[in-house]
Amino acid sequence: MMKRSRLHRSLQIALALTGAAGVLAACGSSSASPSKTSASKTPVVPLVVYGAEGYAPAVAKGFQQATGIPTEMVNHSTGTLLAKISAEAQNPQWGVLWTDGSDAYAALDQQHYLLRGFEPNTGSLTSLGKSLVPADQSYIPTGLTTAAAFVYNSKVVKSPPTSWSSLLTSQWKGAIGMNNPAISGPTYTAVASVMSQQGGVAKGEAYFKKLAANGLHVYPTNKVTLNALLTGAIKVALVQNSAGIGFAMSSPSLKLAYPDKSALLPGVIGIDGKASKTEIAEAKRFADFVYSPKGQALMLSGDPQGDSLFYPIVKGTKPHSQVPNLKAIPTDYPNPIVWGSREASINAWFTSNIVQ
Repeated sequence: MMKRSRLHRSLQIALALTGAAGVLAACGSSSASPSKTSASKTPVVPLVVYGAEGYAPAVAKGFQQATGIPTEMVNHSTGTLLAKISAEAQNPQWGVLWTDGSDAYAALDQQHYLLRGFEPNTGSLTSLGKSLVPADQSYIPTGLTTAAAFVYNSKVVKSPPTSWSSLLTSQWKGAIGMNNPAISGPTYTAVASVMSQQGGVAKGEAYFKKLAANGLHVYPTNKVTLNALLTGAIKVALVQNSAGIGFAMSSPSLKLAYPDKSALLPGVIGIDGKASKTEIAEAKRFADFVYSPKGQALMLSGDPQGDSLFYPIVKGTKPHSQVPNLKAIPTDYPNPIVWGSREASINAWFTSNIVQ
């Protein structure tokens, strides 16, 4: 009982302090008292989903309709949600976390936050999908995008950059924009990939210092960075490819190029290992729903010009036609165990040394 009542008090305080009326999107009953579904008579509690995926509210609504389990969405950026989880360590308020990037989940697993040993059985993964499942089954991959793509306005830029090293040339001085990885989870995976490609953290830091000296602009999130591109403040935006594809659907002059390597970026679900048995059971049913044909359909329709533009990893699910063939994009996958443990320190360094 305490978990749910404190959840609502803490969120009410957050709403009052920030004015963010959309912090809590309740898909169903917010009662803190356990109830029973009319069909199964199984005791239920509200399942709280912390989500940074654009399609998550649609999936949560569909899940509630299918199961009768009251499901509450807390929508924020990945960085904000991870900060909330850390602040709530002694009294967790979440049941499911659903964001992009497996690095953070590897770090949460190392800190014993996540339930281990569970994967949904309602859908079969592709071989690529199976390769994203951690050995201890502590988190659940749900789809793929890439980070970062080079998004540019073809009316302004005729020959876009196609490598990370080319961004350091005078041609792109003051013309490049990207997100702050401390706020945008997908951007951390891109930063980790670049550092890995450069040969490690020290050489990666040197690269980003050179990029900053060449006039790099840093914004909070994909939307802000891409709006800067549309207004002409920058000429190239380094963002998650699904965000770039979505903006290009409304602004056809926007095109995407890919660097010599763009990081594979899984969408990932984690289950709070410290939740009650009831909520863990509900969270497992939620993950099963995501892998089901209905859940996959809602992922593809819930954010049609954003996160729905992903590469499915559940067999039988096809990506939207606007999404390019993944085999045509050079990719890498930074080891989440290695780079997950470095996320906090690298983000702090980036904020102190690169954000201007």
